[in-house]
Amino acid sequence: MKNNDIIITVYGAQQICASCVGAPGSKDTYEWLQAAIARKFVDDDFQFEYVDIDHPPDNDQKQNFVQKIWDDELLYPVVLVNEEIVAEGVTMLKKVYRALESRGAVMRETEK
Repeated sequence: MKNNDIIITVYGAQQICASCVGAPGSKDTYEWLQAAIARKFVDDDFQFEYVDIDHPPDNDQKQNFVQKIWDDELLYPVVLVNEEIVAEGVTMLKKVYRALESRGAVMRETEK
């Protein structure tokens, strides 16, 4: 599997989640993930997508997911790898890395 078959989606908002006070904001998490993944894996040709829960795109699947966040079923930011939730609220890199590896992403030699 090529890395560009891996889509990392972050759902979040400009305002920090009330349960995540002191944690980085959603957009900061999105940018941090891009940089961390590029450093850790051989090819940084992953697809990244940020979904603003205050202004979701005109897409039923994304709007339904956003509704779960607003219904307090999930804490944001929510990080998905190929549509599977791998983190919510405070994002732990190890979980994201494991999800990427399980989908065929290759770590840099210096990281093994």
